Amino acid sequence: MVVSWTPNGTMTPPPPRVRCVPTGEAASSPDRTHRFTTAESDIRHNGRVLIVLSLLGGLLLIAVIIAANGYFVAQEFAFMTVDRARLQDRAERGDRVAARMLRVTRRTSFMLSGAQLGITVTGLLVGYVAEPLVGRAVGELLGGVGVSPAVGIAIGTTGVLVISTFVQMLFGELFPKNLAIARPYPLARWLSASTVVYMRLAGWLIRFFDRASAGLLRLLRIEPVHDVEHAANPSDLQRIVTASRQAGELPTELSLLLDRVLDFPERDVEHALVPHSRVDVLTDTATLAEVRETMSSGHSRYPVLNEEGGIAGIVHLVDVLESIETDTSGGERPVTEFTRPATILPTLMSLPDAVAAMADSHGRMACVVDEYGGFAGIVTLEDLAEELVGELTDEHDTDEPPHLVTTLDNGTRWRVRGDAPLDEVERELAHTLPRGDYETVSGLVIAHHGALPEENTVVDITLPDDPAELAHTQHPPVRTLRATIIEIDQHVPAQLVLELSEDVAEDHLNESDQ
Repeated sequence: MVVSWTPNGTMTPPPPRVRCVPTGEAASSPDRTHRFTTAESDIRHNGRVLIVLSLLGGLLLIAVIIAANGYFVAQEFAFMTVDRARLQDRAERGDRVAARMLRVTRRTSFMLSGAQLGITVTGLLVGYVAEPLVGRAVGELLGGVGVSPAVGIAIGTTGVLVISTFVQMLFGELFPKNLAIARPYPLARWLSASTVVYMRLAGWLIRFFDRASAGLLRLLRIEPVHDVEHAANPSDLQRIVTASRQAGELPTELSLLLDRVLDFPERDVEHALVPHSRVDVLTDTATLAEVRETMSSGHSRYPVLNEEGGIAGIVHLVDVLESIETDTSGGERPVTEFTRPATILPTLMSLPDAVAAMADSHGRMACVVDEYGGFAGIVTLEDLAEELVGELTDEHDTDEPPHLVTTLDNGTRWRVRGDAPLDEVERELAHTLPRGDYETVSGLVIAHHGALPEENTVVDITLPDDPAELAHTQHPPVRTLRATIIEIDQHVPAQLVLELSEDVAEDHLNESDQ
């Protein structure tokens, strides 16, 4: 470089160097600019493609994680709600899948620990994947329209978390849960193989958490339970039968039979006996001729009472016939000579114990005494059978109506015998009747009337609220049973007509309107 000095001693910069560019080189300069612009455009395009691929990959991965979450939720609810009795039955018939399902359900605690582990891990993975893959990709795309990278990433991350949470709740929690509750057996059957594989592969980790939770329970002096007890007590069975009948799963006749079977152990002899007022008896002073005349009414066994009303025994038709063949007294032979010892049962004895006592004595009829020792009536094997299968009639029952309860009109009126047990009437009405110190409809009417009613007397009885309805509304309908006495026998109602009416509370109507 050449530098020149001025007279005053200052330095003068050299003139600019001018490079001579050949004509061909100068002409190619726009092509280089075009190539640079094209390369930059390709880079940007490839970057957007990578961003879109990252976004799609993240969304796909989130979908897979949510599907896995739904799998574990369905696994948990399906195996908890599946009918184990059905599995046991199918497994005993040789169904291998049912046997595999049964093995899973017998390790309830272990299965639940595994399902919860899967649900927890998949829930965490959604948040872990959402920000780096989807949130950043959305932020980069928003940056292309002028949004700053930080704001774009924040918007993308927040948006994907909100959307993924909604999708996870819907498809990863609620949908599989409701599906498992609605279709437990087919879903558990479909999941059984993969569940067994999962429990084997992750067994070591599941076992760690399962034992840790069991240890915490033991610290609180609570013994952990590894399986859920599915046994049902009589009350549970009663609710199952009632619900099945209302849902149409059980025929009415079968459900009534099951009701009676479940009620049988809770009943006592007083519930099944024929009361003293309706029993034909013989005194211990009767003769063979009087016994023969009495037996012409059609019964084959009669209780024999002494002068004080105590039980002296039972006379049987077979013994009477044998006595007639060998009688030389002209029919004056006393009944006490061919009276058998009576099986005596207390009114408070349970029906199963009564069946056992009559079986031990090989008798078909027993005499019943009350708590004061007085003769209360008789009970026969037929009476005990009626407690299970309902009323039985034979050729000797022609004087009585064929049914204890007869439905009239559209099912809101019934003709009822006064001696009909309350539980039989409840089954026909499908409603609970008030309880008290009585066993029959006649006793119910007398108790609410407060006196012995006459024919055409009308007694209104308010029925108790149904506990099942109280669970759904604070104002259940008020039900009134109107009893009209149409026949009196021995001062008590013998035939009645019952009519059921319902009054919806006004407060309940106002709530419905609102």
